[in-house]
Amino acid sequence: MITNKMINGKVDFSDKIRYWDGFGANYVETSQTPSYEQYAQDYGGFGILNKEAREEILELIFGENGLKPGLIKMFLDPFHQEEESKISSYKIEEDYYNHQKTTKWMRYFVKKGMSMSQNRGDNLKIFTSLYGPPGWMTKQRFIRGRDLDPEYKLECAKYIAAWAKYLTEKESLPVKCVALHNEGEDYYRWPENGKFPNWEEGHDYNMFWSPEQVAELIPVLREVLDKNEMKNIKVAPGETTNWTRFHEWGYAEAIANNKKAMDSLGLISSHGFLSSSAGRWSSDPRSAGIDILREKNPELKAWTTSISWKDMDVDFLFDYFHNIYSVKVNGIIPWACIQHSGRWVGGDPNPGTAIRVYNDGSYSIEPGYYYYKQLCRAGQPGMAVARIRTTDTQIGLIAFSANGTDNSNSLVVLNRDDTTKNVEIKVEGTEEGLFNAYRTSQNEEENYSEIGEYNLTNSKLIYDAPPRSATTFYNVNNSEGIL
Repeated sequence: MITNKMINGKVDFSDKIRYWDGFGANYVETSQTPSYEQYAQDYGGFGILNKEAREEILELIFGENGLKPGLIKMFLDPFHQEEESKISSYKIEEDYYNHQKTTKWMRYFVKKGMSMSQNRGDNLKIFTSLYGPPGWMTKQRFIRGRDLDPEYKLECAKYIAAWAKYLTEKESLPVKCVALHNEGEDYYRWPENGKFPNWEEGHDYNMFWSPEQVAELIPVLREVLDKNEMKNIKVAPGETTNWTRFHEWGYAEAIANNKKAMDSLGLISSHGFLSSSAGRWSSDPRSAGIDILREKNPELKAWTTSISWKDMDVDFLFDYFHNIYSVKVNGIIPWACIQHSGRWVGGDPNPGTAIRVYNDGSYSIEPGYYYYKQLCRAGQPGMAVARIRTTDTQIGLIAFSANGTDNSNSLVVLNRDDTTKNVEIKVEGTEEGLFNAYRTSQNEEENYSEIGEYNLTNSKLIYDAPPRSATTFYNVNNSEGIL
């Protein structure tokens, strides 16, 4: 049923409000196990797939007709340096580290993805984050201990920098940015003595990072990178659970008030998990923390480095909409795009994904893949976020200007309502009035399916958006290499 009320909207491709670095992918391998020798965890599942299945999945993600992400996140787990060391020198001694043991399939995934991207003339920007330090660096002296021992601040920074150095020099995977922590603000996860509950309860690696400790370690990590000839790698603060906590819990303020941290900061980062309910765990799409830091340095970019797939329907794309237009980010990397959920101890808290791997070595393409494809292909690196407006909050518009790239101006129309919505969108900033359209909806036959060409009528795009759908419109004037 089509509602009688026409919904008005507008997009102006010439009104470019923010540079866009792209959407991303994240392969998670070793994420929880306290002993890799006893349990060699591979949450991504490539280890149980045969070569043919792995290549099929890589094509689905990095191939010409795949997602075509521009960003990659790689975790640094706690098992890269087993022996305790405390050397005052800033120099990285490579013999102390074993970067291969627990990262085989993550490195395989990224190396293949980098090669496939470069073969079609694109590239990947790598963001790597400390998932958790070796246990001996904590006051509790075991993995997932709550507190960093102050005597090991330099060693912690070197641990991160050594991983970036290895990826860049040994694996030919040039890292663009390193970050300090994974959800390290969440002090509720530890009891008073700082000893993490039993690992069977399901949390992944963390360590508590106060706002002041983050601000203190940013310039230390910057100095370690510089003194080991990695001046081109940026430093990010880490990954708070959401942008609400990054602001409200004091992280942005602590960095802004620390001149050395501010001078050393190269990228703003946080997870972007959103919640509509009020309470301790709720989060809203706010840019306040980013705004505080951009007041000091307007050139700073911000990336959302993890975000939920939720129920893998159109609703989770509205979280992307809010991260782009409300939080004001320049890039988004969702939580693990390939998941062998049975490998997550205690039950997977974020079971949505793009590709699902099963115990028998098979895999399935989930609905989340096709919904994400609507955005990931539309917003390619180097494009710009374009200004939009609409008169119905059930309709979301996300627009990307070509911005001098070979990509098409693109407009994604989201309808989260259970009824068809009739929309009339005024289109400005492009001389070409013809668009090709692709759609994913609750109709099982519409999985990023081509639905035809749409001409503008008096500079307006008139479209009946089906229930629970995402539709991407590409300008045909420069669409080669996109569709």
